[in-house]
Amino acid sequence: MSASTPGTTPYYYVPGVSHHPIWAAAGLFFVVLGAGNWINGHGWGMWSVLLGLVWWGVVLYQWIRDAARESEAGLFGRKIDLSYRWSMSWFIFSEVMFFGAFFTALWWARAHSVPALGGFENSLLWPDFKAAWPSVSPGATTSPAGTVEPFQTVGPFWLPTINTALLLTSGVTLTIAHHALRAGQRARTIAFMWATVILGFVFLCVQGYEYHHLYTDLNLKLNSGIYGSTFYLLTGFHGFHVFVGMLMLLVITLRLHSGHFSAQRHFGFEGAAWYWHFVDVVWLFLYVLVYWM
Repeated sequence: MSASTPGTTPYYYVPGVSHHPIWAAAGLFFVVLGAGNWINGHGWGMWSVLLGLVWWGVVLYQWIRDAARESEAGLFGRKIDLSYRWSMSWFIFSEVMFFGAFFTALWWARAHSVPALGGFENSLLWPDFKAAWPSVSPGATTSPAGTVEPFQTVGPFWLPTINTALLLTSGVTLTIAHHALRAGQRARTIAFMWATVILGFVFLCVQGYEYHHLYTDLNLKLNSGIYGSTFYLLTGFHGFHVFVGMLMLLVITLRLHSGHFSAQRHFGFEGAAWYWHFVDVVWLFLYVLVYWM
């Protein structure tokens, strides 16, 4: 958000009717439609996903462009600033609940579901079942009925540890960029923002390589029992959030190149930074609870 000329900023800016929400929803419709058919063996689903993503990307670009123009025109006053801050705060809170649900599922499976399956009644039906989490009991990675293929678990070394270092470093570079912006050092801000974006991109590349290694070498898949499903749901959704956060930071960086934001008014930057730091914290929980325990 840029500084506005005194006397020109409305008390509360209300934009006109926008076509962006309905067109964005249409793009996402084709993504969901295509994804559902793609995973069920219909080849045309892939093209529907691609069409929906391109469609959605174009609409999102136009939406962000219009919002940036409104901000640079000085239409966003203090009330809009407060509205954005509360909106971003509640959005991040909803994300906390989102990941909290998956962490709770992981805890419940480890602390209650698996031990309960090792009770007396189930031992009569499945005498070879080991009521232990695969990561803490070698050999307990196959089901007695053979419904789950043998697989190996994954530890913290070395790819997850490398990714931890990448995300923590990106948090540092982002903080340096924020302090530089507040000090009016635009060139320094841009340099460290690009460093943050690149670190996020490298994180995704390392995670993609890790997934390939897990699938091909360890046979750890989404259908590898409760261990595989919770692992990929947690790490996969986190990776998606890293991708979204990286896009946010990229947009902010490009806006900085265009001269947007000032030392006094830059909540667009701050909102993206809040989100990125949240992603960092979630990864620390993942790193400990999924890879170490």
